[in-house]
Amino acid sequence: MRVLFAVNPEKTIFQYLVPMAWALRTAGHEVRVASQPAFAQVITQAGLTAVPMGSDRNPWRVTTHRRHTRESMRAGFMIPYDAFDDPAKATWDHLSSGYAEAIRMWHKPQNFPMIAALVEYARYWKPDLVIWEPMTFAGSIAAKACGAAHARLLFGLDVFGGVRQTFLDLHRQQPPDHATDPLMTWFDGYARRYGFDLTEDLATGHFTIDQFPATLQTEAPGLHYLRMQYIPYGGPATIPEWLTKPPTRPRVALTMGLSATEIYDGYTLDIGDLIHTLAELDIELVATIAEHEQPALGTLPPNVRVVPYVPWHALAPTCAAVIHHAGAATLATTSRHPVPQLALHYHFDQPQLAHKLATHGAGLQIHTSNATGPTVRDAVHRLLTEPHFHTRATDLAHEITTLPSPNQIVPHLETLTAHHHTP
Repeated sequence: MRVLFAVNPEKTIFQYLVPMAWALRTAGHEVRVASQPAFAQVITQAGLTAVPMGSDRNPWRVTTHRRHTRESMRAGFMIPYDAFDDPAKATWDHLSSGYAEAIRMWHKPQNFPMIAALVEYARYWKPDLVIWEPMTFAGSIAAKACGAAHARLLFGLDVFGGVRQTFLDLHRQQPPDHATDPLMTWFDGYARRYGFDLTEDLATGHFTIDQFPATLQTEAPGLHYLRMQYIPYGGPATIPEWLTKPPTRPRVALTMGLSATEIYDGYTLDIGDLIHTLAELDIELVATIAEHEQPALGTLPPNVRVVPYVPWHALAPTCAAVIHHAGAATLATTSRHPVPQLALHYHFDQPQLAHKLATHGAGLQIHTSNATGPTVRDAVHRLLTEPHFHTRATDLAHEITTLPSPNQIVPHLETLTAHHHTP
């Protein structure tokens, strides 16, 4: 069958899609990935076939000269998705106005540059299945316009599906003259233009591919999930020479992710204080720190190695413990191994993922507003010396690695595609 992936030009999100795309290719299916033209190089670097669509629009450019606005988008969830973890915001007024704001400021600017070209291409190429990440609604619109089956592929907690189901529950309680649905109002223009039915799958797909274990996920009631094993892909990777030798002390890795410095204004804690205080432990500390941030660290203790990047899937299994920002990819990659984790969280679904990790017992969590050198050092000492963390990390690793691989769920995708595809 023909499978078209649709993704907004966000490298960190695209990387979640790559293992599934390759599983479909190696099963004999034809796979292409559609995104904005400037993103084609990232797609082809993964060995996949890129289809440049529409025009290049960088939504982050809008906030270039509004640093406060960009930083305010960083903590927790943006509206209306902040209702995901705050029941007090799960109200009709908050969600209906929040959806309208999100469409105007976020979803529409992200998707509009691709929609017309993607619909035209989908009608020409006639994919059987369209797979899109939860913010690329251009994918669901194109699928409906050409009669393809379509599915979301999650890159973390199902924040979007969860809030959507809460909204629909509230929507059914509203009087007809008050029951506006900003998302469907937006979709309605495309349904009229391209001649397809206005149905709820535009928002959440015919089904959802979830690559996180039940321990780390929150499913939205009423949606169809197909769970698979998370397989890490972080782009081009080279193993450094020092990583080919076993550590002489317990190795602890530290990363606060790439987005902190590539998109935002830097780390949300004093990274230098953390490193120098952690070095008081009898460990080998490996910290991935952006090059332009490294000079501020000062003279480093001899048991500290600072690098701008190292493949996390190669580093994590050599560690006795890791410290990270609870980014979904970093947390899931680590969780494939029996390695206790300390999550220093701040952004998007990181607080919820960190809470789930700690609840399971495979690690500890500290919000970055409370993370100091001593609090982090003491937490890491616990991870290294209290055996139950390793036991629970082993349990989590078993849960992940016993899930079906992307290759193993391909037959299920074929069956679901046959059911939903309208030739």
